[in-house]
This record gives sequence, structure tokens and C-alpha cells, in this order.
Amino acid sequence: MLDVSKKKETVLNYLNKGFLVSENFFKEENQDISINDLNECLILDNKVHEIKSVKAYNWIEFDKAKVISEKKGDNKVLDKFNESIQNGIEEQKVSDRKVKVISSYEKHDFKKREVEDFVGYFNKRFDALEKILRNRQELVGSISISRVLGRKDKDAVSIIGIVLNKQLTKNGHYFLTIEDKTETIRVLVSKDKPELYNLAKDIVFDEVIGVVGVNGDKIIFANNLIQPEVPLNKELKKCSDETYALFMSDVHVGSYNFLEEEFNKFLKWINCEVGDEKQKSVASKVKYIFFAGDLVDGCGIYPGQEKDLSIPDIYKQYEKCAELLSMIPQHIEIIIAPGNHDAMRIAEPQPKLYEDFAGPILNLPNVTVVSNPGIVNVHGDENFPGFDVMLYHGYSYDYYVANVDSLRNNGGYNRADLIIKFLLQRRHLAPSHSSTLYLPETEYDPLVINIVPDIFVSGHIHKAVVSNYRNVTMISSSCWQAKTEFEEKMGHEPEPARIPMVNLQTREVKILRFG
Repeated sequence: MLDVSKKKETVLNYLNKGFLVSENFFKEENQDISINDLNECLILDNKVHEIKSVKAYNWIEFDKAKVISEKKGDNKVLDKFNESIQNGIEEQKVSDRKVKVISSYEKHDFKKREVEDFVGYFNKRFDALEKILRNRQELVGSISISRVLGRKDKDAVSIIGIVLNKQLTKNGHYFLTIEDKTETIRVLVSKDKPELYNLAKDIVFDEVIGVVGVNGDKIIFANNLIQPEVPLNKELKKCSDETYALFMSDVHVGSYNFLEEEFNKFLKWINCEVGDEKQKSVASKVKYIFFAGDLVDGCGIYPGQEKDLSIPDIYKQYEKCAELLSMIPQHIEIIIAPGNHDAMRIAEPQPKLYEDFAGPILNLPNVTVVSNPGIVNVHGDENFPGFDVMLYHGYSYDYYVANVDSLRNNGGYNRADLIIKFLLQRRHLAPSHSSTLYLPETEYDPLVINIVPDIFVSGHIHKAVVSNYRNVTMISSSCWQAKTEFEEKMGHEPEPARIPMVNLQTREVKILRFG
């Protein structure tokens, strides 16, 4: 009779030949041993897959699997899976997926935009942010600017409006011009109020703010400036089981600078093929991978790009990307938003990846695609609300690094967390009119942060940075592209092949390095 170690050796020998040993294989030795005792495995497309449960692996194409047994025609293991399929396992697959799309831009109209569309767009933005601001105690009694202008006595007043202009006076004070749907008024922020003055320094055109102060002759002397902000009582959600989520972006497949070797190291790790036992254990508990744009390098993104492309065909870029993503175990949910290098319009909100170009990716059974920006809820069940994750590629970041002194002087592109915090405070992804290309929607502003996410993930700047602001985990993903000639000219210092990983049970974050 063979001992267990010898039996495992025998199983592995057959596995190396591409066969799965059924549970009856050793019955000749009168030893009833289960497949679980033999490190239950399935050979599929020349790869060994550990079968943990029928439920977890209902995606397998069973006709590609090979089973060997002592008895001719004994396919009990395969029959068990086929029976599960016949019992409606495919329907179970959909219901068991713990990814729910909360917000994703779905419109596909191509109408010409007129001036009225921009007016309607800003009105809808004002309405959304005014509603948020009115929840602040200081602004509950805010009135319209026209009513303030009608008052002749000095009174304490509060208003909500859009910043139309900002000027620095000869004496070093700030003058803000604030506009609402009724009128405009000037607001003086004195340099003698340092905290308020520093806040005014970072005010940008077109953001919506609240002002509390004292009215004068067609002017308000500010005592406080109030932004929509993240609520102080935002809950820090944690799930009960040890589960991990990975955050990635800017893969740039198709570029000569694509770091395929490093990406393959990641694929080996996520398939539990490399690393020590602890690292493999963590990899086995990864359930979600988020990609925040720029899966491919694209074509015609900038002049002369063709000389930088190893794959000059956009269709083949997506095919190659799909080939790489297909190597991620399919029990892991992949959530994808587009970026400015993907094959679509650059104006935000960007719709989901187009099927015409990215069909091979969309056909992967564990992929969910959303717009840029988009929000999904993951890991929720009847006992837990799940985590709201916002994906935004980050195209507006360049503007704010260039135009906001506090961001530029405190790290610039190296401190993406400060940029994300800046936008969260304003509850808008691109508050200034010229900070990003956008489509003026007249029904609502898709760039308003109506839902404060538990996790905010972005990319674009090719730097892995993680921080926390009022229980929002802020993540800037790394890239999988070596430094380009353009980045060198701009003085950017990318940090490629790094992956922020969040333990959803503890909300601790680690950055994995594969380069």
C-alpha cells in the first residue's frame, strides 16, 4: 500500500503529463483517499489550477480538462462539475459576484453642444454642491446674493456661490467674486486672518463654496469659507473576513517601454507560483483588482507616438492586454475604468471601454467595466454594506499641480494624495472649467462627488502613493511603463511595477514591488 507522500508524488507525476487523478485511482490498494488529500488540481490550458470548490470555479471550461482513473470511463470528478453546471451553476455565478456598479456614465449621444448646454451644466453642478453645503450647520440659513445686496444694515450673512474671480489686492488681501443664480458679490478675505487667508490661497475658479461673514456696501467681509468637504463622521468600513484588493493602472500595453517581465512577475505571484508561504497565502485571498485607466498605450495620443510603439495596432494592443488579464485567476474580480490613452474620446466622463476595440477584454468572465469616473460597490452581502470604490484616472491632476501653490510646493506629482484630498474637499473631480476636457451634461454633472467613497483610486501620474483622509483611503496607482522621453522632459520620476494592496478586514495598506 502506498503511503500518502508516495501517492502525492504519483499524482504530481500525472499532473506533469497533463492528467487529473480521480479519487478512485488508488482503490486497488484498498485505500480510500479523497481528492482533497491529494492537493486537488485541474489541468487547464497547460496550467495547474487548484480546485477549492465547485462554487469558486464554476467558470472552468470542463471539456478542456483531462481526467485519468484506474477504471476506464471513470470521470467522477468531471461528472461532479458537469452536474453542477446542469443545476444552474452559471446563474449562481452571476448572483455570487460581489461587484455592483453604483455609478457609470452610460449615455452615447453625439449632439452638438451649444452655449446653453454649458449654462445648464454649471447650473446642475451648482444645485448638487449647494445641496451638500446646506447640510453644514453654518450654512443652514444661507440666502441668495440678491437679498444680501438689498440689505443696507451690517448683518451677519451666509451665502453659497461659484467662485467667478480671485484677485490679490495691493495691501495683500484677497478679493473673491462670488456668483449664484441671482447676482454676484465681492468677498474680502483679510490677510489678518491667517487660517482663512491660507484657505483662500487654494481657492480655484469655478469651485462652489459657502461664505459666512458680515455684509457691507455690496461686499461681504469673510469670517469663514466653507467647502462641501467629506463628513467628519464618515465610517471606516471593515469586513469580517481576510480579503485583499489590489489597485493598478497605466499598464500601457503596446509601448516599447511596457514592463512585460515585471508584469509577468505579478501574474506568477497572483497565481501563487512564487513567494513564500505567507506571500502565497495573501495572493490566494485577493478577490478584487482595480485598473484605473490606460490599459494600453493607444495610437495617435501624441505626435510621433508611432516610434514608441511595439504594437502599432490598437486592436492588437487590446488583444495582448486581454491575454495578460486572462492569466489572472478567474475567481478574482477585475474592475476597469478607461484613461486618456484608451481608445475613446478624451472628454470626461469617458464612457466604458468600447466593445469594437476592447472586445477581448470585455469577454473575460470576471471583468466589470465602468466609465471614468465610475463607482462600484464590492464585497457586500446581507450582513455588510460593502465598500464603495471610486475610480478616476486623474486627467485633471496636471492642472492643479500647475496652478495651486500648496500642491506644487508640497511635492507636486510626488504627492498625489494631496491632489485627491484637494478634490475630495471640493467634492468635484475637476472644479475649474479648464482643468480637464469635459462633456457639458445638462441633466447632471457626472464629475460631482455625490457619493463619498470608502476608497478613491486613480492613476495617470505613474506614482504609487497611499494616504487616508477622514476615513477615505486615497490611492494613486503605479504604472507598468519605464520612464518615457516625455516624462524625462517634464521632470517626472515614475515608480513603476508597484501595487497598493488593501486588507479589507483591517483597512491596512501595503505597496507590493515587482520591479
